Amino acid sequence: MPENGIYLDHSATTPVDPRVVEAMALFWRDVFGNTESSHAFGREAASALEGARQTVADVLNCRLSEVVFTSSGTEADNLALRGVAWAAREAGRGNHVVSTPIEHHAVGHTLDQLHDLFDFEVTWVPVDGHGLVDPEAIANAIRPNTVLVSVIMGNNEVGTVQRMVHIGRLCREKDVLFHTDAVQVPGRLPLEPDDMHVDLMALSAHKFYGPKGVGLLYVRSDTDLVPAITGGDHERGRRPGTVNVAGAVGLATALQLAEEERVKESIRLRSLRDTLIEGVLTRIPDSRLTGHPRHRLPHHASFVFLGVEGESIVQALDMERIAASSGAACDQGELEPSPVLEAMGFSPEWGVGSLRLTLGRSNTAEDVTQVLEVLPGVIGRLRG
Repeated sequence: MPENGIYLDHSATTPVDPRVVEAMALFWRDVFGNTESSHAFGREAASALEGARQTVADVLNCRLSEVVFTSSGTEADNLALRGVAWAAREAGRGNHVVSTPIEHHAVGHTLDQLHDLFDFEVTWVPVDGHGLVDPEAIANAIRPNTVLVSVIMGNNEVGTVQRMVHIGRLCREKDVLFHTDAVQVPGRLPLEPDDMHVDLMALSAHKFYGPKGVGLLYVRSDTDLVPAITGGDHERGRRPGTVNVAGAVGLATALQLAEEERVKESIRLRSLRDTLIEGVLTRIPDSRLTGHPRHRLPHHASFVFLGVEGESIVQALDMERIAASSGAACDQGELEPSPVLEAMGFSPEWGVGSLRLTLGRSNTAEDVTQVLEVLPGVIGRLRG
């Protein structure tokens, strides 16, 4: 981390925990075999991989066979959406998917492709001004040919947390599979797919102090899934390609640590977040909180400011050695409101002035104080 810098972009990525690096080191250096090889080198790697899978299964309270390692959360979302959609249509069960307009691009763009290139029907259920979707509206959008519902658990841009148990229960009653992008959630909220009636759930290690380049998809047993890529029999045939053993070990270690420290750290971050939100709204005129004021990720504060562009705020804060984001990381450089803010009803004059500040393990009360001293002046200068 740059000397004396304040990092407030933990929803974009997190630094790798030194304990995770230590756990992975052996598998970069000594245990290098292919898990599909039958000799001792391969068996050693396969044993490590299954150990990582067991750790993940223990955290998620699921079966070993329900954990699929991927290269990222994006790949996990793609595998879930395409895999379920293609399998359902092949079986003649239907070609309709239900989702929301505030999904991560990994979901939204994949559903667009399923519609545009593969003739699937997609219903986008609207959200309210806080980014919450009504579970009953989801249920009402389900039709006889609906094969999947996909709703993001914790929104990456505005932090809103959906009513997952209610949505999942309604999907289960209607016998429709339920998928969620839960990439922002580990270490911040409980993660038990069975309690939420979730059938498929995507995670990404680098969002919870693990390495980049590895993710996972939870797939409930007996869920039909066509592989999104084709090749060998890795990951029980659901995700071909030589497995990143070091990455899987890193993900599992990071997930276990995140869960062990979740309650204490979430309480700490929620306090810092609330101080930050109150300070911004009190000190800066024409500022608004985005996302739900209560049902939101504990580390997440997001705002819009009238009369200023979000990217200009990010650049000005960077000059002050404060790292932040203007909305979703994938939308950097855009001068129009993000689709998420548009779906929540923000006008362009407000929506272009978005700022996301996301806290993490390294942040302190002194960091929040420093931001609250700097940000009002930044906004004032940019407006001037």
